[in-house]
Amino acid sequence: MQVTTIVIGGQPRYVVRPVDNKALNRFLTKARTWLLQDQPEATITHRSALDAESERWKAAFDLHCVWGGDENEFFGIPL
Repeated sequence: MQVTTIVIGGQPRYVVRPVDNKALNRFLTKARTWLLQDQPEATITHRSALDAESERWKAAFDLHCVWGGDENEFFGIPL
């Protein structure tokens, strides 16, 4: 799946690359309380990441791999 931006209350907050839509929906459901901790009334949406957001995700992923991290262990980063 492509790199996706999690948007909370209209503001891009996290960039993730889920394996599939099921994984994305599971993340959004299970992490809802954590994602909304600062804005409990906000809405959570997602969209395809912009180029700059994708580049930031890729840089973090590359760093994760350099220090020996597994691709399956890396999900995303905060913006």
